[in-house]
Formats: sequence, C-alpha cells, structure tokens
Amino acid sequence: MVAHESEPIRRSIEVEYWVIDDEGRLIEPGELVDASAGAEREFVEPLLEIKTTPCETTAELRDELFDRVESVVRRADELDRGLVPLATPIHAGEIPDRASDRTRIQDRVIGDDFEYVRHCAGTHIHVEQQPGREIDQLNALIALDPALALANSSPYFRGRNLAVGARSKLYRWMAYDGVPHQGRLWPYVNDAEEWTRRLERRYEDFVTAAIEAGADRATIESNFDPESAVWTPVQLRDTFGTVEWRSPDAALPSQIIQLADRVAEIVGHLGDADVRIEGRTGSVTEDAIVLPEFDAVIEYVNAAIREGVASDAVWSYLDRMGFDIAAYEPVSHEIDGLGPVCPADARRFRLDHAERLERDVRQASPITGD
Repeated sequence: MVAHESEPIRRSIEVEYWVIDDEGRLIEPGELVDASAGAEREFVEPLLEIKTTPCETTAELRDELFDRVESVVRRADELDRGLVPLATPIHAGEIPDRASDRTRIQDRVIGDDFEYVRHCAGTHIHVEQQPGREIDQLNALIALDPALALANSSPYFRGRNLAVGARSKLYRWMAYDGVPHQGRLWPYVNDAEEWTRRLERRYEDFVTAAIEAGADRATIESNFDPESAVWTPVQLRDTFGTVEWRSPDAALPSQIIQLADRVAEIVGHLGDADVRIEGRTGSVTEDAIVLPEFDAVIEYVNAAIREGVASDAVWSYLDRMGFDIAAYEPVSHEIDGLGPVCPADARRFRLDHAERLERDVRQASPITGD
C-alpha cells in the first residue's frame, strides 16, 4: 500500500441490483425505492440502483453503502423480495424497459442490439477530481480498467456461458458494436480540451444517428448532452466533479468497497508521484505511476473480460498496479464452466446470491483502510 500525504479524495458508489420475488423471478422494485435514500429505479423494470453520497474515507463510504443496502434488504424481506448482486440475471427472456424518451431514443439508435444492455447490472465508482491532475486521474483509470476482472460476477447470458465478464462483453463487443465509439474504452487524452472535443464529436455522431433513426432533435437534446450521450467505461464527469469508472459488475457491497478503496488510493497517489505512459507492463511504486501504452491496456482488458483473474497476464498486471488479487473472490470463477443453465436453475442462482448479499450486509467485516 502506498503511503502519501494529501487531502482526502471523496469517492462515491452507484450499484445496480436485480430484484426478485421469493421464487427467484425478476420483478419490479415497487416499494423498495422508498426504503432508503439513494434508492432509484433503473431504465429496465427489475433493476434497482443504490447510490451513496460523496465520502472522504473508505470507512464513511462503507458505512453509508451498507446502511442503505441493508435498509433496502430489510424492506425486501418484509415484501418477500430479494436483491441479486450478479452482473446478469443468468437466464432471462426479454427484460422490459421503463417507458422514457431517453430509452426510446437509445433503442432506435442501437437497434436490436440494445437488448444486450437490458441484461446488465453494474457498479459505477466516482472519484473526486483533483485540480490540475484531472487528466492524470482519467488516464490512470483508463489504465486500471483491467481491474474489472476483480469484480466479474456472471459469465452467463440467457443461460449460456458467454465470457467470465459477460456484462463487459455484452456492453463493449455486442450492444455497442455498431457504434463502438460510444461504448468501448477510449484512449488516453493529453488535456481537457482533447476530452471535450471527443465528447462533442461523439455527441454529434449520436444526434445524427438518432435523427436518422426517426427521433426529433428537440427530444434528443432535452434528454442527452455531450456528457450523457456516451457510455465509454471511464469518463471525466464535469457534472459531478468526478472521474467515473463504470466497468465493474454488480457485486456484494464488501467487494465493491474493497475495489473502490484501492482505486481511490491509487488515484490519490497521483499528487505525489510522477505519472508517465511508456512500455507495455505498467507499475505503481512509491515515486511513480507508469501507465502502459493504450494498445497494451486493451490486451489486458480483453483478457480480463474473457478469462478474468485466471489470466496470468491480467494477474501479473494488476499485481504490478498495486492490487492484492488474492484478496478478491470474483463470483464468475465459481460458476464458470458449468455448461448451459436452464431458467429454473437461474432462479435458484438468483435466490442463492440474494442470500449472500443479506449475509454480506449483516455480517460486514471491518475495513482496514483509512
């Protein structure tokens, strides 16, 4: 762990969970939305998002996330419902949208491939921007994107084994394959002006595609702006004053906190270290953060999606970047390789993992960071 002297960097979390009934079937959240602050509906019916406020320490973030998730879980118990911390529902047919202009426009632009997105539940980690180091933060999180392997929580889509990181494959290689600049990881940037130009270019592309698909400009512009019209996994968010990492799967709160803590720690070290981009290996040391060239990052990312931490290359890379890989237990590796899963077995999987989440929030072990 790197020691450094700096002001605390605030961080926050948004995590999506599938909602199920007592037989493991996907259902709408209903009253669960009112069970806690930060609980919100997502764009598809059976998803519930739980958000924290920006917190200065891991201890604060842990306490708030666990308190909010536990409040929802407690209410879910009363309603014979559960929250499922899996990146996909394992096996499900069509998942209905909640009606909105925003969703309708995306559906038109992406077409049939938008169905892949409906099967995805993930985690977003926000880290407060540091004045003057925002681009270093952005580039560092781009280089850390292979750490998505530490939270891979489902290899399945519609009952078949897709990849250890099925959600990432669905997003990056399937849903946005026709508009790759919208959903895939973007290369490093040199300065804020370059980032702004990229956003504006992608927004223009999106608006053009939406108009060609039959949406009217006024409706598009009332639902999207340059910052909200892209789904690239690492983003500079001026709206929130954060750098956002959107790659991790939905996972247990303890796993999310562990990952967010390490990411915030590395990003916090940027104020004390020399940051440079060179070579293909990468490393985090007391004095320097070396980010590998972008094409090497993509190789690590692809291996993280296909193989997760079973990839020697991913394991070695994340170790060099300062992660204690053995401390993580990605769920995908427990259930990978089991063959096709039928709907009945998928319901049992969901029930089992809903119980795991309950145990996680009620028996949370202390965090050693901060």
